[in-house]
Amino acid sequence: MILQSMMPRGVVAREATDDPDGLTLLPREAAEIERAVDKRRREYTTVRHLAREALGELGFDAVPILKGDRGQPLWPRGVVGSLTHCDGFRGAVVGFAMGVRTVGVDAEPHLPLPAGVLPSVSVESERDVLVGRPQDGIAWDRLLFCAKEATYKAWFPITGRWLGFEDAAITFERTDWAGGAASGTFHSRILIDGAASDGGAPVAGFDGRWRITDGLIVASIAVV
Repeated sequence: MILQSMMPRGVVAREATDDPDGLTLLPREAAEIERAVDKRRREYTTVRHLAREALGELGFDAVPILKGDRGQPLWPRGVVGSLTHCDGFRGAVVGFAMGVRTVGVDAEPHLPLPAGVLPSVSVESERDVLVGRPQDGIAWDRLLFCAKEATYKAWFPITGRWLGFEDAAITFERTDWAGGAASGTFHSRILIDGAASDGGAPVAGFDGRWRITDGLIVASIAVV
């Protein structure tokens, strides 16, 4: 599994490439999503099924995974986790907070961003770097967006605050590119006050990993 291979020891990942028939929600979850369109309902159901499978490996019974006021998943006490879904991929990662401070994962199709989107999800320094990159078959603008989403998902559990696209500057390193697959690392430098609300040290930045395979981009952050 791509997500499990990107996670440190102690973090459990589950993933799927579609929405299997027969999956069900717990009652509180069903109430939360009852007005959603069918596509959204199926995505929501699948990622929560995956999350419950991962939590089960940590020893938890089935619990509802509801949304917080910022849309973040609400995990059982003592657990950190992250969910993601896009066309052709659903994923969930969880771990005990005593061993992992935060995790953030995001998946996107390996396609360029729609025209006009990049300026709204990047800072000038990032755009300058993208302009200078060679045409190497990697959709760097979409990878940037994916890494920013993973950054926000890792940031929020630590700080409890919003992080805008303009509040982090990301740099990339590529470590491998062969046969249509690529991988590497990234660093997210936080551009605003990183004061934490979880009792830990302030956040100055995150180090993450990225991978491109089978038409998919995945970015991950895990702070241990």
